Amino acid sequence: MMVNVQGPWSPLLGRLSLGAIPDNPIIAGAFVFAAVLGAVILGYLTFGHKWGYLWREWLTTVDHKKIGVMYIIIGLVMLFRGFIDALMMRTQQVMACGPHSPGFLGAAHGYLLPYHFDQIYSAHGTIMILFAATPILVGLMNVVVPLQIGARDMAFPYLNALGLWLTAVGAALIMLSLFVGDFSHAGWVGLTPLTEIAYSPGVGVDYWMWAIQISSVGTTLGAANLIATIIKMRAPGMTWSRLPIFTWTALSTNIIALTSFPVLAVALGLLGADRYFGTHFFTAGLGGNLMLYSDLFWIWGHPEVYFVILPAFGMMSEIIPTFAEKPLFGYATMVAASFAIAGVSWSVWLHHFFTMGAGPQVNTFFSIATMVVGIPTGVKVFNWAFTVYRGRSRFDTPMLWAVGALFMLLLGGLTGMMLAMPPVNYSVHNSVFVVAHFHTMLMVVIYGIMGAVNFWFPKVFGFRLNEALGKRFFWFFTAGTIMVFIPMYTSGFMGMTRRLDYLSNPALLPFEIAEEIGIGFYVVSIYYFVRQLYVSIRDRATTRVGADAWGSARTLEWLTPSPVPFYNYAVTPRVHARDELVWRREQGLEGATVAHYEDIPMPKNTPVPLIIGAFALGLGFGLVWRIWWLTDVSLLAIIVTVIARSFVRDTDYMVKAGVVQETERRLRRNAPEGSREGEARGGIDMFRPHESNP
Repeated sequence: MMVNVQGPWSPLLGRLSLGAIPDNPIIAGAFVFAAVLGAVILGYLTFGHKWGYLWREWLTTVDHKKIGVMYIIIGLVMLFRGFIDALMMRTQQVMACGPHSPGFLGAAHGYLLPYHFDQIYSAHGTIMILFAATPILVGLMNVVVPLQIGARDMAFPYLNALGLWLTAVGAALIMLSLFVGDFSHAGWVGLTPLTEIAYSPGVGVDYWMWAIQISSVGTTLGAANLIATIIKMRAPGMTWSRLPIFTWTALSTNIIALTSFPVLAVALGLLGADRYFGTHFFTAGLGGNLMLYSDLFWIWGHPEVYFVILPAFGMMSEIIPTFAEKPLFGYATMVAASFAIAGVSWSVWLHHFFTMGAGPQVNTFFSIATMVVGIPTGVKVFNWAFTVYRGRSRFDTPMLWAVGALFMLLLGGLTGMMLAMPPVNYSVHNSVFVVAHFHTMLMVVIYGIMGAVNFWFPKVFGFRLNEALGKRFFWFFTAGTIMVFIPMYTSGFMGMTRRLDYLSNPALLPFEIAEEIGIGFYVVSIYYFVRQLYVSIRDRATTRVGADAWGSARTLEWLTPSPVPFYNYAVTPRVHARDELVWRREQGLEGATVAHYEDIPMPKNTPVPLIIGAFALGLGFGLVWRIWWLTDVSLLAIIVTVIARSFVRDTDYMVKAGVVQETERRLRRNAPEGSREGEARGGIDMFRPHESNP
């Protein structure tokens, strides 16, 4: 039997009414901004006659590169939203420090009401981890992994597109909660019993729960797809011992995802049963246990930390050898360390609640297990250091981000070792010291991502990002990181607890001011990032690159032209060495051309993943607002669409050898001057339609 909830309900609209629109000037401002931006985009698409192009080339695509780019765009949009949340929290805390701090917009102190502040920090954590970092990393793996192993696409292109649109649905539900209804106030972890219907009768927890649940299905599908791709789609000669290190980390990462996200789905499913059917899995009454939720959530939650950080390690392992102009030191130990970290990640979740009173034996086990993670991580740090040692290091923008990530890892790792000790953990538990620690670790991910974006951008788009502006972005971002998180470590030691909308101790004000200045540096860094993109696109004709954009790249993906043609490789490459491009350079085969072209089978575009995504959005929205007819119709439509798709057999088409030959000839004809490969051109072919896909 369904649980009756407070407030009116109607068969047509469920709990939805005009009262669901928030009456808040800040949200109204955000709505105006979003509406104006949306109108500009719609106007451009309509008056520029771009709808057909958008449908054919992007919305229905199954090309792994375009899907990867769309993942990254979703992640960057959500990263911006998450940053705005962080800016609002920092500003609230600096304004609401001490009993004499003034209040604005109805707040007793600062400018945010406590309930609104709670929603913001819940949204910030959820967005940054699940809807910013995760999609960007999945996007980069989508773009790079098939190229690194010599594949034409993912093992299951249709499934790949479906994963993208389910992720987009989760992000859309999060954004909808900003303007229709509200968001969870129970933290990004979903603190029980606060998430139970008795304590959160609104729709905020439902938005949080269904957004994660639906996007998690997409992440799980994507993980299975990437694992299958790496195992089954490798080019001839790409043995396990020749697999690029980023692909190794992608494999370990997706094993984590495939095994951990179902646990999260179970935890949220049981919570949903409590909220919708009146069960008591996570309540103290009738046999429930709220610690069961904490265990399930963190059994997923801590492996999720390594899900986001292992790809960053892989990115650093690709960038550092390229700009040190040396092979990666200790390849085998790097691979072993990646899988050791992935394995140990399953045995450390309890360190998130040492203070629950499990006893010294349990705490000791999880303390030691947590410290063990430091061993393979230390191996990686030493390997990167030995790679740079006696190398010819160049500090281009990707290298700066990689080195910055290394320093973030040292700081985050050392504070992590401190938190692994139960006595220290008891002292700083629930303080902002913990917040500073995990933000430092997430900075490893952000630094790795920014390095990877600068590193592989020329491969995807055919021209480099502006170096000068990229370095300004890096330095201002680093200044912001230091100014925000060093004071946060200090105030954590002073006893400042987390999630505070009001600080009663005025002695904390200097630290809050320093953090606000750091946020200012972040704002400046974002300006330089946007300007870097704008100037780079504007001046792309002067920054065109060949296949090897950096002149010292090492792995297979740098063999194919930049930007990469839609079929990836004119002929399937045969791999001879771990650093295939270096091997070919040494053998004088770097610029070798193809003597004989053959037809290439490629997957057809399809709108089915987008259609399923649209129905999933209806399903999620209906569940949030308890609009049962919408829920039933959407679920039935998804089932019918999936079954109908299973009858489709015409899913591939053949790119004729003549088309491939002409494409390759065009690429060589438009090659930039001075390109050693003499076979690539600059520009943004990624945005140009290709006529072969029906």
